[in-house]
Amino acid sequence: MLRKVTSEDAGAIAQIYNYYVKNTDITFETEQVTESEMRRRILEISDKYPYFVYEESGNIVGYCYASLWKKREAYHNTVESTVYIDSSFHGKGIGRLLMDTLLNELKRLQIHAVIACITLPNPPSVKLHERLGFKQASCFKEVGYKFERWIDVGDWQILL
Repeated sequence: MLRKVTSEDAGAIAQIYNYYVKNTDITFETEQVTESEMRRRILEISDKYPYFVYEESGNIVGYCYASLWKKREAYHNTVESTVYIDSSFHGKGIGRLLMDTLLNELKRLQIHAVIACITLPNPPSVKLHERLGFKQASCFKEVGYKFERWIDVGDWQILL
């Protein structure tokens, strides 16, 4: 079941996200996020932008949201998208469902451009975004450092 996020989802979302913090370079955060910090982030983001979760058997197994891309006023019709899926639920179409819902809602809100910032290499995320119609717009070499190595980042963009 796909639905809008609530602050009560913070613990489950933090658990999904913290897997990526601890085990991957997909996020550049290096410290796990507490439930209270995740609740603060959820409330801050969902107050202004769409934020969805996907539940299976009563458990949250994925989430996605849009957020501020840049602070300058001229960017107000551009957002950044984020999607995370519980690692044991990859390949089941949940990311696609979440992102389709998010993009439809952003279109309804008259958002013009959506940017997805993807740590490279990350073939599953690139594949998901390109299937949705995103095109690579940039690649920044060695802009992050995690797990004692330099990491590249690419931006993928879709115009709604």
